[in-house]
Amino acid sequence: FFELIFKMLGIVIQARTGSTRLPNKMLLPFHASKGILELLLEKLRNSFNNLPIIVATTTNNRDDVIVELCLKNKIKYFRGSENNVLQRFIDVANKFSLTKIIRVCADNPFLSMEALSVLISKFPNSDLDYMSFQTSNGVPVIRTQYGFWTEAVTLIALKRIKKQTNSSNFLEHVTNYIYDHPESFNIKFLEIQSFFEQKTNIRMTLDTHEDYLLLQEIYKEYIELQERTLRSLVELVSKNRIWLEKMNLQMIKNKK
Repeated sequence: FFELIFKMLGIVIQARTGSTRLPNKMLLPFHASKGILELLLEKLRNSFNNLPIIVATTTNNRDDVIVELCLKNKIKYFRGSENNVLQRFIDVANKFSLTKIIRVCADNPFLSMEALSVLISKFPNSDLDYMSFQTSNGVPVIRTQYGFWTEAVTLIALKRIKKQTNSSNFLEHVTNYIYDHPESFNIKFLEIQSFFEQKTNIRMTLDTHEDYLLLQEIYKEYIELQERTLRSLVELVSKNRIWLEKMNLQMIKNKK
């Protein structure tokens, strides 16, 4: 029974090279000559090898390099619409017979595997349309700049979004419609630990060249730590005033 449930659940990583602020950002050498997409795929495979792991990229020729990376790492991939990301997710789910999806953005090098495993353990057996994390004042983590957490959504919910809107904002940002219309969906948000709430000035998502250089520096120090957890990462960053100042500058420039 459980195997059947898990067969319907898959991890789908959204990845393309055509970022306007930092083109090719997930393939730039980040650590040990590997880009953040490759590092993320390694982490996911090490932690969740029993689940389908699929990279959902675009049909644009410039994303051939992402397909090559998937082939090299023996990772499944799917090519779909570049701008209609909602349709890309519906198509990838149909192709791989997924009814429930863990949606991962490939530009978060510090994505928490522990938090992801919470979603994987709770979501498949639930009747929820959507599950993720939020701050204590109700802000979905996808709308923060932490870059630690991800989300789980059903194919049925994605199809419902498609029926209810054709706004480009909702087609590009797959789940925004769900938390803008909570009355239409069965949603559960888990609260992030209060520890993070005291650290609102932390930004670990990768959008710009400045983010890239800074996160690369942090990653190098983080992997030297004996205990690598979200808490130890946040403590490491919190002690470095220069890092925090750089993050603050990027937060102001790149408001979500």
